[in-house]
Amino acid sequence: MMWSEKHRPRDIPSMVGNEEARAALSGWFSKWKKGTKPVLLVGPPGTGKTTVANLAAKAHGYDVISLNASDARSKSRINEVLSPVLGNVSVLGSPMIFIDEVDGIHGRSDFGGAEALIKILKEPAVPIVLAANSDASPKMKSIKKTSKLIPFRPLPPRLMRVYLRKVLSEEGASLSPGAEIKVISESRGDIRSMLNLAQSLAGGFDPPTEKSFEKLDVEAGINAFFKAKTPEEARAVLYAMQIDPREKIGAFYSSVITSSLPAGEMSRVLRVISDADVLYGRIRRTQQWRLLRYLDGILAGAFSPEMKVRYTQYNLPWPLLNRLRWDGKSLGEVFGVMGGIMHTSRSAFGTFYFPYMLQCIKNKKFDPGLEEGHAEVLEKEVARLG
Repeated sequence: MMWSEKHRPRDIPSMVGNEEARAALSGWFSKWKKGTKPVLLVGPPGTGKTTVANLAAKAHGYDVISLNASDARSKSRINEVLSPVLGNVSVLGSPMIFIDEVDGIHGRSDFGGAEALIKILKEPAVPIVLAANSDASPKMKSIKKTSKLIPFRPLPPRLMRVYLRKVLSEEGASLSPGAEIKVISESRGDIRSMLNLAQSLAGGFDPPTEKSFEKLDVEAGINAFFKAKTPEEARAVLYAMQIDPREKIGAFYSSVITSSLPAGEMSRVLRVISDADVLYGRIRRTQQWRLLRYLDGILAGAFSPEMKVRYTQYNLPWPLLNRLRWDGKSLGEVFGVMGGIMHTSRSAFGTFYFPYMLQCIKNKKFDPGLEEGHAEVLEKEVARLG
C-alpha cells in the first residue's frame, strides 16, 4: 500500500500541522445551521485541506459530495451538479458539498460558472466547504466575500522531518541523511508528496524528473501529459505527478472517458489504462511495491501528439444527476434499502454505488431481490441506460 494512503489520518487530532486552521473548521461545523456562510480553505497542495474537510464532515455526521471546480466552469454544469443535491437534501441524507480547487473555476472555459456558484454560496441549504490553492486572483474576490476564509500553510521542514522519521520507523525503512533532505526540500511542505517520494527512494527507485516538471498536482499533470510534444516529455510529466497511483489511474480514466476522442483512439487509450489498473491490482494483492516503478511506463503508452483531452473528475454521471432531480423520492427509498444491505449510508450508496449496480443489472450479472415497487424503479432506470 502507498504510504500516503496507509498513513492517511483517520481523525482530525492525528493530522500534522495547521492546528489553528483545523480547529477553526471544526468550530464552523459545530455551529453550522441553514444559511451559515460557506467556508473557504486556502493553501498549497498537500497541506491537508481535503483531508480535514472529509474528516470534519464525518465527525459531524455528514456525507461528502465532492466536486472539482474544473469540471463545472459553466452555469449549466454547476446547476446540473449541485441542483439535484440542494433539491433533494432529504433523499441524500445529510450531504455536505466539497468543491476543490475553486480557484480553477475562473478561466477561459468559464461560461457563467462563477456567477452560478456564488448564487448558491449566498443561500446555502447544506454545509459547503471550498478549497483553493490560492486566493490571490482578483476573480476570487467575489467568492471570498461569500465565504469564511481559513488559511492553510505549508508544513515547516522541521515538522516534515519529524513526521517522515516516524513513518520510516513504522515501516522499518531508512533513508540516508542526504535522501531525507532531498525528500523534504522537493516536497515543499506537501506531506502527501513527501511520503510518495520517500517510499520510492526507500524501495530503490529514484524517478528522473525535469526541472520544468518538479511537482505537479493531478489536474496540472493530466493536462500537461496530453499537451506534451514528445513521449519523453509525457513520461517526465508522469514522474512529476507525485500522487497516489489509484488517483492517477482514476484521473486518466475519467478524463479520457469524458473526452471527444475518436472511438478507435479512445479504445486504445482505455486498454493502456486497463493494463495500468491490472498492474496496480496485482501490486496491492501481492504487496510487491517494487513493481510500482513500471506503472508510469505503462501509462506513458497512452501518449499521442495533439490529443484533445482535459482533466475531468465526475462523481455521478450527468443523466443520473438529472434523474435525482425528478425522481428523488422513489430513488431515495431504493438508496435507503440498498444502503442498509451494503452497510453504508443512503447518500453514499446513491453517490458511489448506484451507477455500477445499474450496469450490473443491465448486463444480467446481479439481481438485488427488491420488492415489487422498488424493483420497478430500478427497471425504469435500467431502461434509461439503453
